[in-house]
Amino acid sequence: MIMIYFSGTGNSKYIAELFGQKLHISCYSIEDDVDFSKLILSEEIIAFCYPIYGSRVPRIMREFVSKHAQQIENKKLIIFCTQMIFSGDGARAFTDIFPHGFVDVIYAEHFLMPNNVCNVFITPLPTSKKIQKYLSKANIKMQTVCDDILNGVTKKRGFNFVSRALGAIQGAFLPGIEKWALGRVWIDNDCNECLLCVSICPANNFEYNKTTVETKNNCMMCFRCINKCPQKAIAVSLRGKVKRQYKGV
Repeated sequence: MIMIYFSGTGNSKYIAELFGQKLHISCYSIEDDVDFSKLILSEEIIAFCYPIYGSRVPRIMREFVSKHAQQIENKKLIIFCTQMIFSGDGARAFTDIFPHGFVDVIYAEHFLMPNNVCNVFITPLPTSKKIQKYLSKANIKMQTVCDDILNGVTKKRGFNFVSRALGAIQGAFLPGIEKWALGRVWIDNDCNECLLCVSICPANNFEYNKTTVETKNNCMMCFRCINKCPQKAIAVSLRGKVKRQYKGV
């Protein structure tokens, strides 16, 4: 078994690595420079972990999985998604990438993790104390998950009718939001051209043109740049100066 994950600001990475540590398996980010086709083919069970965006799988993970669909076919899958509040069928949504019966999902679970959307007043960033509460609960849940898997117990969070219906309602807006967000990244005059955003953006949305950093209208709303910028010079989705950044877990 291996774990493959995408993480924008660290929440999904935490869950993926926690799972890897407990079951003593290798963990890989889809951004790692490795031969994923060979890795996937060599394993019987593939675990995936990702943050949920509007009850749907992030574009970068969908593209990765579609690229490696031939290797994933007929594999047993474990699916984890991290969410801020509720996603409905966030883990089940992963199966929408494939035709029916393409894979065998043996476990699916949702993990509540701290909010990383740092520029929306209705979703304030958590305090250090609250972050620790999230992590404590995630650790307890992960132990149960690992015990279940080792004992051959199958659970599929988000696969029932109600979860699917609620997920469908939320997910119906995602294509429009994804398209809307593509060009909604702004860089203000506080930018000191450190080029950190250029190097860390998983969508390669930033480029340096000799004197300024510019965007390429390819944002996928992972919020990595806005939370990592040393000058707080980046705004995503909504204009306005960021006052506090989410530093991850």
